Amino acid sequence: MRVIITGATGFIGSNLARAFLARGDEVYALVRPDSPRLGALPRDPKLFAVACDLAHVREAVPRIGRGDAFFHMAWGGVNREEIDSPEVQKKNVEESLECVRAAHAMGCRLFMDAGSRVEYGRAEGLMTESLDCHPINAYGKAKWEFYNRALPLCRELGMDYCHLRFFSVYGYGDHPWSIISTLVRDLRQDKKVALSACLHDWNFMYIDDAVRAVVLLCRRFLEKQGEALERENAASGRQEPPEGLIVNIASRDTRQLKSFVEEIHQIVGGRGELEYGAFVQAKEGALSVRPDVERLSALLAGWEEKYTFRRGILEMIEKEETSAGRQAEQGEIPAR
Repeated sequence: MRVIITGATGFIGSNLARAFLARGDEVYALVRPDSPRLGALPRDPKLFAVACDLAHVREAVPRIGRGDAFFHMAWGGVNREEIDSPEVQKKNVEESLECVRAAHAMGCRLFMDAGSRVEYGRAEGLMTESLDCHPINAYGKAKWEFYNRALPLCRELGMDYCHLRFFSVYGYGDHPWSIISTLVRDLRQDKKVALSACLHDWNFMYIDDAVRAVVLLCRRFLEKQGEALERENAASGRQEPPEGLIVNIASRDTRQLKSFVEEIHQIVGGRGELEYGAFVQAKEGALSVRPDVERLSALLAGWEEKYTFRRGILEMIEKEETSAGRQAEQGEIPAR
């Protein structure tokens, strides 16, 4: 199989590339010509880096040829300064639509993109894929707008479309400012970590489970086309969107955020200090996250993640320590 991935130097994209390469698939990674993160790409003879600005993504078509599935994981402006910028997010939507057209030009049968839990906005109870979305910030609004524009475009172009609505994926290589990365790093250095009250519900999924779910969904779509999946699920009594599929990518472990925080603190031996109530909330405030993963389970015939939260954190720590030791040997940083 030949897959094309944007955002392949990012956290989810690079791990998704590794998952496909482990299966023996060919991966074409579309990367910015000036990307400082090329070192994050897996080293594999079946990985091909293609320098390409997403605004002109169709220029990459002749260099790639034909593909089977296109994974759009790239999205700019995810930092605090730009996440609520309408201008930045509008650019994301337009460039993402160009990716749909490029996927069609390559003959891809399937287009998948990275949606987000923030599309739901304020939601009471379980977040099912059929729930009405009321995103709060510009990032969430743009993700939701793209889905609604990509859906008819994919139908028009004859491609199946799956909108992967990621919740909170964690693991080695995630953004250093994420709550999990911050806790794992700073507590082990005996630092104080400023937190919100952490009384809202949350859900975390380990990166290996997340990309494994995506690979399995891709195989399911390619082996049995999306419309057939919709008919099958309708026959079983499950309610699906009339067109396309949105799938929550999350674990079954939903609980109060403070419980996750305390578990990490226990794993690192009680080192460091937790300062609850000291962190300023983002625009949307402390919203509880309660994903429904029944659709994922139904599509993948009883899907279960392999990693408990504890196992994921332990593996993350192990990888960080291995990386730090390797860098210390090369004289880059002192070993901790």
